[in-house]
Amino acid sequence: MLSIFDQGAHPPCPAPFNLAAHVLAAGEATPDKIALSVLRLSGAERWSYARLIAAVRGTGAGLLAAGMTPGDVLLMRLGNTVDFPVAYLGAISVGIVPVPTSSQLTEHEVQGILDHLQPKAVLRGDGVACPDTELPVFTQGQMQRWRDLPPADWDLGDPNRLAYIIYTSGTSGIPRAVGHAHRAIWARQMMMQGWYGLGADDRLLHAGAFNWTYTLGTGLMDPWTMGATALIPAAGIDHAQLPLLLARNDATILAAAPGVYRNILKQPVMPLPKLRHGLAAGEKLSEHIRADWLAATGTPIFEAYGMSECSTFISSSPDHPTVPGTLGRVQTGRRVAILGDDGPVPLGEPGVIAIDRRDPGLMLSYVGAPEATAEKFRGDWYLTGDQGMMDADGVVTYLGRADDMMNAGGYRVSPLEVEHALAGHPGITEVGATDVEIKEDVRLIAAFYTGPAPLEEAELAAWAEERLARYKQPRIWVHLDALPRNPNGKLLRQKLKALWRRDT
Repeated sequence: MLSIFDQGAHPPCPAPFNLAAHVLAAGEATPDKIALSVLRLSGAERWSYARLIAAVRGTGAGLLAAGMTPGDVLLMRLGNTVDFPVAYLGAISVGIVPVPTSSQLTEHEVQGILDHLQPKAVLRGDGVACPDTELPVFTQGQMQRWRDLPPADWDLGDPNRLAYIIYTSGTSGIPRAVGHAHRAIWARQMMMQGWYGLGADDRLLHAGAFNWTYTLGTGLMDPWTMGATALIPAAGIDHAQLPLLLARNDATILAAAPGVYRNILKQPVMPLPKLRHGLAAGEKLSEHIRADWLAATGTPIFEAYGMSECSTFISSSPDHPTVPGTLGRVQTGRRVAILGDDGPVPLGEPGVIAIDRRDPGLMLSYVGAPEATAEKFRGDWYLTGDQGMMDADGVVTYLGRADDMMNAGGYRVSPLEVEHALAGHPGITEVGATDVEIKEDVRLIAAFYTGPAPLEEAELAAWAEERLARYKQPRIWVHLDALPRNPNGKLLRQKLKALWRRDT
């Protein structure tokens, strides 16, 4: 049998349609319910659905009054505040195309976005980097005044029209502008039971900042779509303080990157009686963290796999609990394959994870980059660039990014497999694996680890020998104070290679 798993077609998106109207429809039926609580140790800033909807639609009216029209592109340079989701939905509500960006971008990086997209205007928060521009720049104070304007009408139209643009570095390291349609939010319904187990009575705490796309989708848009309550820690809350906020605010679901769970577990975790489970995405969740969290809280973590170009489409969930060592199962409504050079590979064989190009959660294109867009498609499939294997039940094992795969003596080796084998060593806290070039055309697997103290290489080699085939065993061992990660906690394997070159 071939590695294709077809979970049936998701119902088509209705037309006419507007992403923001869809997100807020459930809230319109429960106007007095709390939609959002911004959590502080001393209390919370609470937004009812009525207040949220009025702010969103007033913002839409303000943008139109300022001279913007449906289809115009609006660059968002906002910080970690509630202004971010209000402005995002406000723009979409009237057909304007927002471009949410990280407040950590430099002026040079933002200039590249301005040059590429040529937006009509910029929303700029206090203290957020942005180069001088002749474009209209709307301040945070202006945006907040717009909230009180009479509501603008929803801009309803073709669900396949452009709704928003987000940036991703992609496998090449070149930032790409990913254009998504209004229908993208419709596709996220497949995640509600396929990953979240989310209902209207839930209180979902997302540990990320407002201006992170993971938070924007999982932490805000999806709970609001279900009429649930979103809980977001205020800027400056430390990961160690999250259990207190979870307990005080009766959180039923926690969503975070794996690194957040790792940080919480550095100290004993207080009882969390209302918490049902956790959600993880952004990087591969280690079995070590999953097991430690279960032992500390009595609750599982359900992992999901997706990317900037497509909402998550493989996941574990309350209905389909985690199979150890795997990403999870293809969600109902999705069609996924594992591809080789000649098409889908046999079950159990490695290949590139691919999703049907007709999936409603898939991007429209890389904006302004038709050649880069075309490279991501092969026939009926969108190629993720990640390696995986599939079993007969549609359960997918992740083998790493195609460009992270190591080569050892002609064998392709997943760094995640090596890391998993080494992570159980009692003297290792974290580990990252990559291959390094010791001389021309000769590459060896290197393991970079953190722990209380450097370990004897003979001890580490013996541990690896018991758990890995010889060609998978590291030949180089490097003790570090910390592994290099990006601001969202993802391991930067290319920097591991650079660290080894610097130290040799």
